[in-house]
Amino acid sequence: MALKIQKKPAKRPKFDDEDEDDDLVGNDEVPASSRKVKRSDNLEGNTDAGARLRSFIQRIERLEEDKKAVADDIKDVYAEAKSSGFDVKVIRAIVARRRKEAEEVREFEELLDLYLAQLGYE
Repeated sequence: MALKIQKKPAKRPKFDDEDEDDDLVGNDEVPASSRKVKRSDNLEGNTDAGARLRSFIQRIERLEEDKKAVADDIKDVYAEAKSSGFDVKVIRAIVARRRKEAEEVREFEELLDLYLAQLGYE
């Protein structure tokens, strides 16, 4: 029997100039008054806060670029390993295993052995 999962609508802040009738369906657990955000609290008049926000955004953008560059480098290393005759799936499994704690790997191995034994793959 398949279970149906119902997604709840995303919550968003409610602004002062919105009517109560504009409330999202499904947000009954959070009173509308607690979701209100004053538009006057924005960053337009505060240049220091605006500059800090711009700085955060620029730092995040630089880090995203760095992350993409590192991901591309990792992809190149996997391609190089594949061209050298190595099985990339096995290399990925080794990298994932080394990322985990020794106890976590041991527990996984024990469960895997138990399940395989139950299925007759011993």
